[in-house]
Amino acid sequence: MLKGKTILLGVTGGIAAYKAAALASALVKQRAQVEVVMTAHATEFISPLTFEQLTGNRCMVDTFNRNFSHQVEHIALADRTDLVIIAPATANVCAKLAHGLADDMLTTTVLACTCPKLIAPAMNTKMFENPVTQDNLDILRRYGWEVIAPASGRLACGAVGAGKLPEPEVLLQHILRSIALPHDLAGRHILVTAGPTQESLDPVRYLTNHSTGKMGYAIARIAMLRGADVVLVSGPSSVAPPPFVEVVDVVSAQDMFQAVADRQDWADFIFKAAAVADYTPTQCAVDKLKKKDADLSIPLKRTQDILKHLGEHRRPGQVLCGFSMETRDMVENSRAKLEKKNLDMICANNLKIAGAGFGTDTNVMTVITRDGMEELPLMSKEDAAARIIDIAAKLIIKN
Repeated sequence: MLKGKTILLGVTGGIAAYKAAALASALVKQRAQVEVVMTAHATEFISPLTFEQLTGNRCMVDTFNRNFSHQVEHIALADRTDLVIIAPATANVCAKLAHGLADDMLTTTVLACTCPKLIAPAMNTKMFENPVTQDNLDILRRYGWEVIAPASGRLACGAVGAGKLPEPEVLLQHILRSIALPHDLAGRHILVTAGPTQESLDPVRYLTNHSTGKMGYAIARIAMLRGADVVLVSGPSSVAPPPFVEVVDVVSAQDMFQAVADRQDWADFIFKAAAVADYTPTQCAVDKLKKKDADLSIPLKRTQDILKHLGEHRRPGQVLCGFSMETRDMVENSRAKLEKKNLDMICANNLKIAGAGFGTDTNVMTVITRDGMEELPLMSKEDAAARIIDIAAKLIIKN
């Protein structure tokens, strides 16, 4: 996702500097061009050669190194940088950056950068909680920096509390949210449903389906990366929830109905990707149903139709997207569903087509709107999510 992007990774003199090497490696795997600038104190904890081997670029420490090109190196680097991240950031460097002090290669370069800037403070708990440090972080926020909250735990000094540098994967997700995709959905509110529902028969058993939630989770993640505020209402799923998304966990169809109804007026877009049970037992047994010699009949009743409710109570300008899983007459059945439930668009797929359906990392979809339809070839669910959001974004402009 970071192909063609240049990331300036600033490493300062803290024991957590070793984690910066893992972050540099992760960024390279995302196809980013990684430029590492270290403070002199940072080189006491980890060698510049480590970063040079990981990134393939010279690691910079000395502002006045005569081996630099004829360019003013820190200005040239600032001009080609798409994002700055300082990880770990000591209290000293936080103070310097907050007050515009520039006395080494890192601080002079960052002072010349106009791109998005992230800082991950890592230090002793008392140092982090000191009002002076907190004031400096507030100043950085006021100047547009994103301050990544430190993790809590046992620190190298033996103290227990806030001050640990977050894991490299967490830092990577902050970077991806900042620059992986254009923020064309900034300020928009998006509600996504995903996963199956479970309808209890007794304390042991329930009715459900094969949905894993992967499609809905992909939509939520791509929408977040494009700058939207996202709420994901999810049935039981083993998929890791996307970061920076509010996740509302539900179990039954009624739970999901209530969670969606409570938030429907908030949303500019609603993507109803969950596989909700159409029927639920008329009653849930208090005790486990015991096996008998005779056959068992379980009375069922209809669940509340969430999509129909949304179509009947939609607010002006809202874009409503449904999903349709079919095994035959896919287009005809999906068009009828779009009309019946007052939708703007519906994403249809056929369970019998290879690469589509439940549990896969890919999908083959046909996106149907009131003006036509677009057939999407086999692609990853994240790529499909991006295309679905593109179509929905055009509809909200039209609406």
